[in-house]
Amino acid sequence: MNNIKDQKNLSHKIVLLRLDLNVPLKNRKITDQTRIDKILPVINFLLQNKSKIVIIAHVGRPKGKTNEDLSLKPICENLEKKIKQKIRLVNENIFNLKKEDLFERKKDQIVLLENIRFYVEEEKNDLDFSKHLAKLGDLFVNDAFSCSHRSHASVCNITEFIPSFAGLQLETELNALKKVTSEIKKPITCIIGGSKISTKIEVIKNLIPKFDNIIIVGGMANNILSYKGNSIGKSIKENNCELIIEDIFKTLKIHSCSLIYPVDVSTGKKMDDSSQVKELNQIEKDDFILDIGPKTINKIINTIENSKTVLWNGPAGYFENPNFATGSLEIAKKIIEKNKKDLIFSVVGGGDTIALLNKIGALNNFNFVSTAGGAFLNYLEGKELPGIKALK
Repeated sequence: MNNIKDQKNLSHKIVLLRLDLNVPLKNRKITDQTRIDKILPVINFLLQNKSKIVIIAHVGRPKGKTNEDLSLKPICENLEKKIKQKIRLVNENIFNLKKEDLFERKKDQIVLLENIRFYVEEEKNDLDFSKHLAKLGDLFVNDAFSCSHRSHASVCNITEFIPSFAGLQLETELNALKKVTSEIKKPITCIIGGSKISTKIEVIKNLIPKFDNIIIVGGMANNILSYKGNSIGKSIKENNCELIIEDIFKTLKIHSCSLIYPVDVSTGKKMDDSSQVKELNQIEKDDFILDIGPKTINKIINTIENSKTVLWNGPAGYFENPNFATGSLEIAKKIIEKNKKDLIFSVVGGGDTIALLNKIGALNNFNFVSTAGGAFLNYLEGKELPGIKALK
């Protein structure tokens, strides 16, 4: 897989740049800048090399229809301020565009095509659409790892018609994930949360043979507590997942990997309640389990202390209420402490985990933070991502 940074003579070349600009919008305003900040290096690199850039991106799921609420206009305006350069948002129908018409003025260096998912052909990975897109540039760069699990036209089939390269962020993401899947420095620990154990079962099963410790927290842990015969009160729990949990325990028996889950919890009668620490046998019928307890925190902290690599995906509790953020904050604090001493390699992923770290201003205290979501999980499952395969 060739990287754009190794290419020479990029001057005046028109580069089709696939980016992840799928940022959260509220009333057409960006509420989280993380993904935009991550794509700045590749834009600056291409500008320094005097390339002309055609950005291809999407927001949301418009399902092949124009939707003003999902326009890239607010992102275009935000990006202009960050790079201090004018960017033209191209609203014209892509099928009517020609390469020579994209840059109206000679001094223009960047244009942004309107939401690529406004076209039904994008998600169909349509060959003719891909071919037409390819005609708009001289080179294609995929710097959207988070879209690379999708077989979409601007990620996959476009590479059939134009010289194609990996971007800076995509390569960084792949290198970081290799360090927690194949180029591992042991002992290695995975902390995994979220509400649905079924969505992460393949991740867990794929990591058990490679990892020394799997720590399950958040809503997922309730399923295990219930499976083990504990009352979980009114807590969130996924139905019909007994066979999934059984499968996890069977896989654990084959490999020397420890499974850690809560031994005590922090509960409330409602989501905005104050916290009450309880042993597992003290949980009442009207309790919500909303965080891990101090004994569990200590167990996790000791495990992190004895690890050289850690992968974290999913907070330990309902951190939106500060009363139930203790577990997540203590995990973050311990990883950061070891990171500062260069005693651990840390990879963090998942929207909720990133939201937590953003909230406490700790995003830059980890070796790598992935905004990839589905692609991140698919890679951890051991799947080959279509967008990565297309670049080989």
